[in-house]
Amino acid sequence: MQRRDLLAHLGRSAATLALGTLFTPGAGRSGERVERLPGGDDPFTLGVASGMPAPDGVVLWTRLAPRPREPLGGLPDAAIAVRWELAEDERFSIGRHTGVAWARPEHAHSVHVDVDGLPSDRRYFYRFHAGEATSPVGRTRTAPAPDAVVNRLRIALASCQHYEQGEFTLHREIASRDLDFVLFVGDYVYESSNARLRVRPHEALQPTTLEGFRQRHVTYKLDAALRAAHAAHPWVLTWDDHEVENDYAGAASRDPSRTAADFLQLRAAAYKAYFEHMPVSPRSAPVGADMRIHEHYPWGRLADLWTLDNRQYRSLQPCNPEGIAGGRLLTQCATLEDDAATVFGAVQERWIGEQLAASQRGWRLLAQGTQIAPGGIDTPLGRSIFSDGWDGYPKARARLLRAIAEQPQGNVVCLGGDVHRHVVARLRADPSDPRSAVVASEFATSSLTSRGLSDTATALMRSSNPDLLHARSDERGYVLLDLTPQRLRAELRATAFPVAADAQVHTQARFVVEQGHPAPQSDA
Repeated sequence: MQRRDLLAHLGRSAATLALGTLFTPGAGRSGERVERLPGGDDPFTLGVASGMPAPDGVVLWTRLAPRPREPLGGLPDAAIAVRWELAEDERFSIGRHTGVAWARPEHAHSVHVDVDGLPSDRRYFYRFHAGEATSPVGRTRTAPAPDAVVNRLRIALASCQHYEQGEFTLHREIASRDLDFVLFVGDYVYESSNARLRVRPHEALQPTTLEGFRQRHVTYKLDAALRAAHAAHPWVLTWDDHEVENDYAGAASRDPSRTAADFLQLRAAAYKAYFEHMPVSPRSAPVGADMRIHEHYPWGRLADLWTLDNRQYRSLQPCNPEGIAGGRLLTQCATLEDDAATVFGAVQERWIGEQLAASQRGWRLLAQGTQIAPGGIDTPLGRSIFSDGWDGYPKARARLLRAIAEQPQGNVVCLGGDVHRHVVARLRADPSDPRSAVVASEFATSSLTSRGLSDTATALMRSSNPDLLHARSDERGYVLLDLTPQRLRAELRATAFPVAADAQVHTQARFVVEQGHPAPQSDA
């Protein structure tokens, strides 16, 4: 399914109304349009970004905010004309495309340009103009044609960038890499704080309103290293929980004082602020508290990549009070065996099952927010699991692994984050049976800044789960993936916690997955 079909799951009338109301150039609260930007301040303080690379197009993003700490970035309640340029050279003279978009106050003067009709497999430069101001130049690309022979795909897999717990130094290295795109699998911003681990402060307390979530995104986008990584490469995104609230599940909050209606209002504010600050298509715009983010990205004949949403549609964590979300350590819980429990939701489960069955490309990459492989710890009282992870949804995990095992093409690699540790694992058709066939490999990236588990807890996890071939929580990092038709190589890049501005990055481990062999192998 291409990005132009992103609203197919909504009612057609709702989708048409959303797009027509929110993106018509002349509409707005004031009805006013401004051809030239007022004032002389730089409106591009939050940088530029691109994302959702398709064979015929890409999404370009910026947000006008000359005074980003003020409401609407210090701009009037009016639509502002923004001219965009895209070309194959930095002088913007070869293969040039241009147009005008409207930065709307309803979207905090963010701009999402869905450029289509482009040649496949091309590198591009892009920039924006507002009034007399010109943005920094960004680099992006289109994907190869769906039937093209492709010899290589390079991805930086990243997750969990708590602003308060470290510098975004790893983004400087990501920006300098020769990549096709950055794959970010969740916790782009954190709503929460921990004074004991604070290296630099958020701008305010935990956000609960649209303006609060906008300001949280502003804090992150004002980081120069993060802006550099966005400008250097297109991004493919999904989310986890901290973009809204830690450990939320569907319409359920972990805060017992919040009703489902109250939480959906909070979720709507968080999703809207997320949309306003991410390089996603205008067709991804949320409608109330609903926003589709799962998507399919073909890469020539080399790979299929699917981004999956493990928060918006999930069931309540097992053995929780009715309507109260949150992860806990459990050793005994009857509802772990609930067949109806789901992480992806029934519709998304069917979708990824059908997509896997139909895939004919060389590699199949499943990107979602967390670790799929079992991570429970054996204790004298029984196996202890954390209920917010896939261990808390064993029936849903069994359905996913069955869908992977039943597709005949093989070469499935699952990609995740969330757990704040580098993980390399074998995924078995039946995770509880060590004699069961290995059906896929898994790589979960460590966090970019967020603190990990203790060495003792991680060691107990490794000893209790022999299919965890590698697990380290002491260092922060990202995973560099390099795919060819013959193999997938994974380089686990890492540095110490907390991440300092002058942090030195090294390779923690290397692994390889050979075509036709589902288990990862050390590539030391």
